[in-house]
Amino acid sequence: MSKNLLGMEINRRRFMAGSAMLTAGTYLAGGARGAIAASIEDWAAPVDIEKGRLEAAEFSSYGMPESWANYGEVLQKMAEKYGFKLNHTDTDMGSLEEITKFDAEKDNPVAISADIGILYGRVAVDTGVVPDYIPPNAARLPDGLRGSAGGWVATYTGVPAMVVNTDVIKNVPRTWQDLLKPEYTGKVGSVDASGTSGTDIAIFIAWAYANGGSEIDLKPGADFARQILAQFSSGQKNSQTLERGEVPIQIKYDFNCLAAAAALKEKGVNAEVIIPDVSIYAPSALMINKYNIAKMNAGKLLLDFVLSDEAQIAFAKFGARPIRWVLGDLQLPDDARKGWLPDSAYAGVKQIPNWALVDVAAVAGVWQEQVAGG
Repeated sequence: MSKNLLGMEINRRRFMAGSAMLTAGTYLAGGARGAIAASIEDWAAPVDIEKGRLEAAEFSSYGMPESWANYGEVLQKMAEKYGFKLNHTDTDMGSLEEITKFDAEKDNPVAISADIGILYGRVAVDTGVVPDYIPPNAARLPDGLRGSAGGWVATYTGVPAMVVNTDVIKNVPRTWQDLLKPEYTGKVGSVDASGTSGTDIAIFIAWAYANGGSEIDLKPGADFARQILAQFSSGQKNSQTLERGEVPIQIKYDFNCLAAAAALKEKGVNAEVIIPDVSIYAPSALMINKYNIAKMNAGKLLLDFVLSDEAQIAFAKFGARPIRWVLGDLQLPDDARKGWLPDSAYAGVKQIPNWALVDVAAVAGVWQEQVAGG
């Protein structure tokens, strides 16, 4: 585990500098420790649905607001399937902060589950906050899209893409290389894969692929990144600067680009979403809290349910491509794909062979040394 990595936290898709809180949640001595150890063995048992129905009635999570990825509908569908009423409370935070909280609260756990970027599945396992529990539906997923011993599963994917304010940019860029043209100087939202954004790390990997590299061979991406630095705007990349045309080209996940373009349309501002000629599928995942023994069956239920047809369709309605659809294991109804870009736009999108081999700290280190460091 990288010490640098453990010294950072992210707020909803963004790292923030922080203290290494993972060391703060130490075990209590004596009987409490023994009780936790004995109870953790129960993770190996199949889910007890009746207990799960009771446990899930009050459902606490981290980084899973109901509007994010349509988790509100996902949880409601689960409640309908198993016949209970669900009260959901969430504290919004980013992947590393969620892992930190699971660990720090091990003696008084709060959350049952959390939404994480797939790069952090490995971090969660190494930190020891997810259980050795593989839900039945995880058999649908290949290695790298689930914890090798369980505890987390991929759920849906984002694709690094561009949203462009076309009232300001008349000649819309179509490829990553297009962004290097002089006409776009100072008009591109900045990207920083040095440990400030999980999304930006995925963008950096996409640039590597677009220039003949990979998630392992990042040098082509670093060479491109050094060139594009001069194109970046000094302004913040957000919905306001996109709308005003101050940062008229912004790079985000495709589902966020689509949401941004739809919001601009409601305000009478024209925008277009572009999937560049080469990009990658960057999955998100759901992890469950090993230490929340009192709610373990609720966690088991959700870890399996997020891979069900019902949940995968709910993710699709958000605009994200469900992981089973990406793998060719799910047919989606037309209404679930309403607002999607055509499949042809994704012809150049690549799948990472095994995300378990991708070290987020190593990727950030390449950016720090070869891009930010010159």
